[in-house]
Amino acid sequence: MALLEIVAAVIIIVVAAVVLVFNGLVGKRNRVQDAWAQIDVQLKRRYDLIPNLVETVKGYMKYEKSVLTQVTQLRSSIVSGSVQDKAQANNMLSQALKSLFAVAENYPDLKASQTYQNLQSELENTENKISFVRTSYNDYVLDYNNAIQQFPGNLFAGPMGFKRMDFFQAPEEEKAAVKVDLTSDDNASAPAKGARPQKK
Repeated sequence: MALLEIVAAVIIIVVAAVVLVFNGLVGKRNRVQDAWAQIDVQLKRRYDLIPNLVETVKGYMKYEKSVLTQVTQLRSSIVSGSVQDKAQANNMLSQALKSLFAVAENYPDLKASQTYQNLQSELENTENKISFVRTSYNDYVLDYNNAIQQFPGNLFAGPMGFKRMDFFQAPEEEKAAVKVDLTSDDNASAPAKGARPQKK
């Protein structure tokens, strides 16, 4: 009888441990998925802003069609694919937007447009939010990946279907937000050409 009680106690402990590990991994995976959903929201927001930006600037930038075409083409690649696909598309689009805003420096009438200034502000806010939620997402991914690779999670992760998740990464030179704060007083406030924008 004592042996049966010991076996039953061991089984209960093992089941409880498995349940705790499983629930812990589910919680960590859900936090990753929630953070990714927040990135998607911001990417979609920027996706929706870009056509308005293109429509606003193309009347002024009659000879800059290649810049506008690149931004438009990269926009379409931001809403599909894996985490790494979206990260790469996001980085390329950020660079294209930097080029567009640099070109805009040559069009004083465009820079003075209230619609253009509003879009600048909206895009700057969106870039800042993407940067913030990307940091949160990567923190959660690190925590989750550690949990499935360390003991005892590594014993159950594979059989239970928990797989390693990718970080939302950007090369060092692309981590700064796109500079969209153009002022009318170029000499006093605007950064020198080629200067990297300051992070906020």
